[in-house]
Amino acid sequence: MKERRKNLLKFAEKIDCDTLVTFEPENLFYLTGFWGEAIGILEKGGNTTIIAPELEVGRAKEESKNCTVITGERGVGLISSLVAKIKKNKVCTDCNDFSIMTSLKKSIPKIKSSTETFYNSRIIKDENEIKLLKKGSKIIDEMFEICSKKMKVGQKESELQSILMAYAIEQQMFDTGYKSTLNPLIIAGGPNGALPHAQVTQRKFRKGDLIVVDLTLRYKGYVSDSTRTFAIGKISQQATEAYEIVKESQKLGLRAVKPNANTKDIDFACRKYIEDKNYGKYFIHSTGHGIGLEVHELPNVSYRSGTQLKENMAITVEPGIYIPNKFGIRIEDSLIVKQKPIIMHKFTKDLVTI
Repeated sequence: MKERRKNLLKFAEKIDCDTLVTFEPENLFYLTGFWGEAIGILEKGGNTTIIAPELEVGRAKEESKNCTVITGERGVGLISSLVAKIKKNKVCTDCNDFSIMTSLKKSIPKIKSSTETFYNSRIIKDENEIKLLKKGSKIIDEMFEICSKKMKVGQKESELQSILMAYAIEQQMFDTGYKSTLNPLIIAGGPNGALPHAQVTQRKFRKGDLIVVDLTLRYKGYVSDSTRTFAIGKISQQATEAYEIVKESQKLGLRAVKPNANTKDIDFACRKYIEDKNYGKYFIHSTGHGIGLEVHELPNVSYRSGTQLKENMAITVEPGIYIPNKFGIRIEDSLIVKQKPIIMHKFTKDLVTI
C-alpha cells in the first residue's frame, strides 16, 4: 500500500496536485483496501484518511490499511468534512458529478477533476494484484469445465447462467456490476451469439448452435475476463471455418504481446488475419482492453490506441467473428504482459463439441 500511495503522489505531482481525493469505490479500494461508501484522501507525505458515514465506519476501520477514519454525516456532511480538511491544498479528484464539483470549487479553489492519476497508477499491477487475477482466472477455467459437462440441447441460456453463478459464488467470485448489462454473464446461443454483448435470454440450446460463454467476474476486488465458444452437435461448414480463423487470429495476437509492443500492433495482428480470410467486416469490436479493478480500464487494445505495453500490465486479447442472425464466435484470454506473457486461462481453445 505504501508503494501505491507513493506512486499515486508521483502522478499527482505531474499535474500540479499535492492531494488526491477519491469518491469512486475502485480507487478508494486501491488507495485504502476498503471498498464502500466513503471519500478517500491522500496527502503529500502519504497520510491517508477515510471520511465515511457512521454505517460504514466499522468496516472501514477493519478493512483499511494504515488509514485514519473520520465519521461524517451521509451526503452533504461528508463533503463538509472533506472541505474542512483540505481546503487550502492543491487537489485532484476523480469526482465527475457536476453539482458536487461546483460546490467543492467554492471552498477549494485549487481543485481539478481528473481520473488520470488513478488510472496511470493502476495500469501496472503489483505482485498481489497479479496473484488475485490468476486465482480468478483459475476459477473461470473451472466454470468452462462445468459448461463442457452441463451444457445440453434444450437447456436455456438462463439455466446455464444459474448453474455457473452458483459455482462462482461458492468460490467467492461475484458479479462485476457492469452498468451496460442486466446480467452477470454473457451466454449467447445460435443467432444471439452474433451480438457481442448479448443479454442472457430464455432461448434453448439447439443442435448445430455455437454458444458464446463470456465469463467476467470479480475475485477479491479484481476482474478476470475470458470467453470460450462451444458447439452443440455438428455445426455448419461456415461456422467451423470461422472458428478456426478466430482461433488462429487470437494466437497471433497473443504472440504480439510483449513489453514495448504497441497496442495497435496487437489489434493489427488479430484483425489483419481475419481480414485476409474475408471476414474483416464481421470483427466489430476492439481486440482487447485492460483489466483490474474495473472490467474495462487502461490500456485499450485497438487500432485507435497507441499505448506502449509495459511489464505487468493486465490485458485481454479477444478477437471475434459475428455473422448476423446466424452465429458468433469469440475467444478471449486475460494475460499479464511479460517478455513471455502469462496467459492466465488454461482451458482449451480447441472447439469443444457437446
